[in-house]
Amino acid sequence: MKEYQPRYRGTHTVYVFVESPDLTPQDLSLRAYEAAPDLMIKETCFGLQITGEPARVASVVATLRALDPTHIFVKDRGFPPGDPRRCRANLGGARPGFFGHEFELSLIRYISHGLAALPHRDGGESALEVLERRKKKPLDPGRIRALFEAEVSSHG
Repeated sequence: MKEYQPRYRGTHTVYVFVESPDLTPQDLSLRAYEAAPDLMIKETCFGLQITGEPARVASVVATLRALDPTHIFVKDRGFPPGDPRRCRANLGGARPGFFGHEFELSLIRYISHGLAALPHRDGGESALEVLERRKKKPLDPGRIRALFEAEVSSHG
């Protein structure tokens, strides 16, 4: 039996899942390439797969998560890209973990909702509170005019 020789020794691979109303996997891949053109970045249907030196991967992941922290999730990948023990090119069909990713993606929106409901660390409004406040009925045009006229008359 041939001894296994890793192709990407000393690297770390992560999956970056995105389920965002504002960002697509393509948006993330462009940002990732801008932040670290030296990493191996693969755009997928669920987000990205990033491989490289562990510290560089962590830095890019932090940059990406900052774009939409309640809708971007990261998970370590156990095997490097192209690993013959796991690669679908050798196994045929979908990679065995794909169906797990598909299931996890169906749950992410609930986790995102929960994260958005948490108050900000600085004690400010949660993301959901901000959204609810924005949904309130807008000011009546007559009320806006009265506020404007009151402001004008107080200055002049």
